[in-house]
Amino acid sequence: MPRPHRIVRSGETLHLVQRGNNRTACFACNEDRAWFTRLLHDVSERTGCAIHAYVLMTNHVHLLLTASEARSPSRMMQALGRRYVRYFNDRFERTGTLWEGRFRSSVIDSERYFFQCSRYIETNPVRAGLATRPSDYRWSSYRCNANGAPDVLVTAHPIYRTLGDDDASRRDAYRALFASPLDTEAIDDMRVATRRGTAPAVEAQRRAKVSDAAPRWARQALEESDPDSKGV
Repeated sequence: MPRPHRIVRSGETLHLVQRGNNRTACFACNEDRAWFTRLLHDVSERTGCAIHAYVLMTNHVHLLLTASEARSPSRMMQALGRRYVRYFNDRFERTGTLWEGRFRSSVIDSERYFFQCSRYIETNPVRAGLATRPSDYRWSSYRCNANGAPDVLVTAHPIYRTLGDDDASRRDAYRALFASPLDTEAIDDMRVATRRGTAPAVEAQRRAKVSDAAPRWARQALEESDPDSKGV
């Protein structure tokens, strides 16, 4: 089934996911990640995408961003994809595609889901077994959002600024959000929302309506057939 057409509005905040083709690695080493972040900083500024949270995994990327114009995310990912694939193919003497296709995205339309999405993104390395704590992983926005480490990629969202009256109080409040892990239902809602191009709130409502209606074996079969349920 084809993915639904994305309708992005200016000023909208999105959770965006781009995966490597066939889930193969799109970063072979930290040098690749450093190159990618430099490119991302350049193209995000030029296309009007403010990035609030991110993580670079081995075979995929998560971004939480606000689009200044309806076409900003597509323009950013097209420019980023062309330049990074050229770099990666030249570096490893390969040809062909690197990404699985166009990116996936979901709309983040409330304070609750903004922070859930930010936590989901920055705890990805922990769920994947790449780090014990979010702060241990270099290639994410956590150190900036939680500890104030300089990061040219990160722009504070207005919702983030509501956490406190100054930077120190905001960071304290942000770290407190990570005191307990996200529940599995919130994680599933975000995964399904990016796959369907909806919003986590929509998927939470959908889940609430059908969770008791479907037999347990059917729910388990659906989870096992969902490729995003096996990844992060």
